[in-house]
Amino acid sequence: MRGDYQQLVDEISAALGAPATLEDRDFGLIAFGAHEGDDDEVMDPVRTRSILQRRSSAAVRAWFEAFGIARAKTALRIPPDPAAGVFRGRICLPVRHRGIVHGYVWLLDDGHLTDLELGTRGAPPDPRIAQAMETAARIGALLADEARAGAELGDLLRELLLAAPDGQPAAAAALRDALRDSLRFTPGAPLTLVAVLPWDTSDTDAAPLPSLPGLLAACALPAGGGPADGPAVGADEPEPAAGAGRGGRTGSATRPQPAAPVPALAALVRLRASGAPGPAHTVAEHLLRSPRAGAAPAEGKAPRGSGSGHPAPPRPGAAGIGAGTRELTDLPATWREALDAARAAHAEPRLGPITQWDAIGPYRMLTALPATAPDPAIGPLLAPAHAELARTAEVFLDCAGQASRTAQALGIHRQTLYYRLGRVEKLTGLDLDDGEHRLLLHMALKAARL
Repeated sequence: MRGDYQQLVDEISAALGAPATLEDRDFGLIAFGAHEGDDDEVMDPVRTRSILQRRSSAAVRAWFEAFGIARAKTALRIPPDPAAGVFRGRICLPVRHRGIVHGYVWLLDDGHLTDLELGTRGAPPDPRIAQAMETAARIGALLADEARAGAELGDLLRELLLAAPDGQPAAAAALRDALRDSLRFTPGAPLTLVAVLPWDTSDTDAAPLPSLPGLLAACALPAGGGPADGPAVGADEPEPAAGAGRGGRTGSATRPQPAAPVPALAALVRLRASGAPGPAHTVAEHLLRSPRAGAAPAEGKAPRGSGSGHPAPPRPGAAGIGAGTRELTDLPATWREALDAARAAHAEPRLGPITQWDAIGPYRMLTALPATAPDPAIGPLLAPAHAELARTAEVFLDCAGQASRTAQALGIHRQTLYYRLGRVEKLTGLDLDDGEHRLLLHMALKAARL
C-alpha cells in the first residue's frame, strides 16, 4: 500500500517538475518525492522537519490550516513566510474522497510554478494541475480504503476489549481471523497494547491511523475499560451518606463525584520478540505527536495548584504500555494494564509521557482501586486554596518523612516546612507521626491526581 502512495507522489512530482510530499490530514508524513540539487535552500525548515520527524508540529499545522486547506476542493497557493520557517511558497493539493479530506499533497515552488493557473479564479486549471488533482483523487481513494479496513479491525478490537468474559473467546477468534486475512498477523506472535490518554474523538471523519511498524489496529474506548473492570471510571454513583471520617471530620453528602470518563486510544502492536517493547514505544511516541492526543480540561476546571478563576492549560497526552502476550484472549487484561500505566503517567510527570505497566510502582495498586470521592479527612486539603499544602505533604511523604530532604526538594526553610505540616494536620485531623495516618494521606494525595 505505501509503495502505491510513493508511486503516485512521484507521478505528481514528475508532472509538475517540483518535489512533492504526501501527508495525512493530521500532517503525518506518508511519502515524499526526491529533492534534486545541492542547494541547501531547496528545502525549508518546515519540510526538513516534516521528512526527518515524519510529522509537522501543531503550530505548523495551524499556520497552514489558516489558509483554508481543510475546506479546499481545488489546488491552492500558500505564500512563503520566512518568520514561520516557510522559505518557499507551496501549492497544496487537497486529497479528498467522497467529500472527505484524507490528506494533502504539498509541492515546493522555486518560482517556476508561480504563474501556473490553479483553476481558482474561474479560469480552467493548467492541464498539469488537472492531472495532479486526478492523481490526488486516486490517493484519496486508497486512503479511504485503508481507513475502512482499519476501522473494521478497530471495531473488532473494541468488541474484544469490551466483551464480557464469556464472550471474549469468540471476539478474539473474530479479530484473529480478520488480522490473518489482512496479512498483518501470524498467530502466536507477541503482542501488546498501547493506551493513549486522553484521545480526541470529536472528529468522526478522522484520518486513518499512520502506517507504523507493528501497528495492527486501534480504537477509541472510554477510560473506564470493559465490564471486567466494574463501573467505568467516573460512572454515576449514588450520593454517599454523610459519615464520620478519620480524625473526627464529618463527610458531606454533597461532596464532588469523580470526573466523567475521557476517551482513550487502544493501539494493538505486534512486537518483534517477547520482552522487547521497542515497537510499542515507537507507536506511542508517534501517536502522542498527533493533534488528537491530549485535551483541554473541562470548562471551569483547573488543576491542583493553579488557583481559582484562571483557565487551566491544555493537558498533554500520556501513553501506557501493557505487558506482552501471545494470546488474543489476554488482551482485555493487557488493556487494563496499558490504561493504568497511561493514567499513572498522566498523573505523575516523572513517569511520563510514556511508561510501562511494570514501571509504575505503587500506581499498580492505586489505579486498581474503584473510583470514589476523596476520603472525608483529605477532601479539604484538595481544595485549590490549599494546593501548596497538599504538595508539601506529598513531597514530605515521598521523602519518607525526612524534613531536611523535603525542605531541600521544596526549596524552603525547615521552619516553613514544619509550619505547613502543622497546618496539614489541623486541616485534616491526621497525625503525621502515625504510620497509618501517613499511609492514608499518601494514598489519597496520589489517587487524587488519577
